[in-house]
Amino acid sequence: MQHPTPSPRPKTVLVTGASSGIGEATARHLAAAGHHVVLGARRVDRLARLVAELTAAGHSAEYTELDVTDADSVNAFVTGALTRHGRVDVLVNNAGVMALSPVAALRVDEWDRMIDVNLRGVLHGVAAVLPSMREARSGHVITVASTAALRVDATAAVYCATKYAVRALSEGLRQENSDIRVTVVSPGFTRSELTLTGGDPEAQGAARAATEMIGLPASAVAEAVGYAIAQPAGVDVNEIVVRPTAQN
Repeated sequence: MQHPTPSPRPKTVLVTGASSGIGEATARHLAAAGHHVVLGARRVDRLARLVAELTAAGHSAEYTELDVTDADSVNAFVTGALTRHGRVDVLVNNAGVMALSPVAALRVDEWDRMIDVNLRGVLHGVAAVLPSMREARSGHVITVASTAALRVDATAAVYCATKYAVRALSEGLRQENSDIRVTVVSPGFTRSELTLTGGDPEAQGAARAATEMIGLPASAVAEAVGYAIAQPAGVDVNEIVVRPTAQN
């Protein structure tokens, strides 16, 4: 008779951009799986409501205000978790922004914002967790990229550039560390707030319409994150691409 696979021990998991969308869904999924989630975002009112809901359901969760573009904020987020719990097992770099527009529109401020959040924010997270993970000879860095890390579309050049960059960063991090797992999760169209802010109205509107028509629920991406975390310590799921079946 086959015995069920034992559940992995609960882990301390930090999730950035946890106030909505994929980050919120990931927090819910991992907390329900028995992990302790430490949630970070700028919108602390949303985090407070989410943590209250999770703890009322018997799960283990806490939150901290976080701005991933600020290295000191990210360091405080990670250091606080280390002080309270003694370890950070997993960092989920999820915070991201997408402002689609033709390059010729020269929306330079939005370019800078995407670079700061999507790339610099990931670098800040890696820098904050890497010393303790290397000392422990254990850890897992998961970055939510996008299918935009795999192809380039008109109006998405800068957004794609940031996602290509974090995919390259993650591969370099993986090659340099034999004890730390590194995973990139690249979702296709996913229902979230990503298309609601900034960008060229026509380009953002087209992305929003496609998402409303065929987009994945954020929970599907959360389950991919959970799958990578649940693997045995010697198994590193390096890349997961999850698309709506209808996405070309």
